[in-house]
Amino acid sequence: MSENEFIKVSDLYKIYKMGNQEVRALDGLSLELKKGSFNVLMGPSGSGKSTLLYLVGGLDWPTSGHIVVDGEQIDQMDENQLAQYRREKLGFIFQSFNLIPSMTAVANVAFPLRFSGVKKAERTKRALDLLQRMGLGERSHHKPTELSGGQQQRVAVSRALVNDPDVILADEPTGNLDTTSGTIIMDLLKELREEGKTILVATHDPRMLQYASNAIFLIDGKEVSEENYRKIIQQQS
Repeated sequence: MSENEFIKVSDLYKIYKMGNQEVRALDGLSLELKKGSFNVLMGPSGSGKSTLLYLVGGLDWPTSGHIVVDGEQIDQMDENQLAQYRREKLGFIFQSFNLIPSMTAVANVAFPLRFSGVKKAERTKRALDLLQRMGLGERSHHKPTELSGGQQQRVAVSRALVNDPDVILADEPTGNLDTTSGTIIMDLLKELREEGKTILVATHDPRMLQYASNAIFLIDGKEVSEENYRKIIQQQS
């Protein structure tokens, strides 16, 4: 990897068997992403965006190919190594928030630190500090059902940041939000990039391209040019 290369994906395939058929979620994809970059994955449903995030995030294994993050070969790791990688290197923001309904906002944010051996007082302090930064200080002891969609997503972002990760992976982070809440999340991701985080976002939201230092267009598990992408999308609409 070159000095600025932080994430490198080489000849990556993810193939699912459906009866007698093969579905190629990723079809020989190769990418190189720089440290501190804001990378946006654009593509329709089924293009392979979420699959790529899950593979880079160590939540699934590729059928073949290689993934290297900060010098570590993710595709060769076992379950324990992947768990440590996710705990120490990654923050994952899900479209569906994935908050625990019975827990308050602060408990949800602090939860990942339980697995890192951080004491309860320190876990709570870090969580409260992040919620304060997100403008949710007064809502920190509310449960998810007592929060709006935008507020829940900010709690989810806080949870993704609580371990101070180098990489932020976001899967449709504005997909379930109104325009104003979506803009808040995009601005937060921009701030994180300015702090040196490497951002990889899968999205349908064309507004996200305004924030990108690098845009990747996917169709059927392959990278295409922006021009070809727009032609294909126009033909499909």
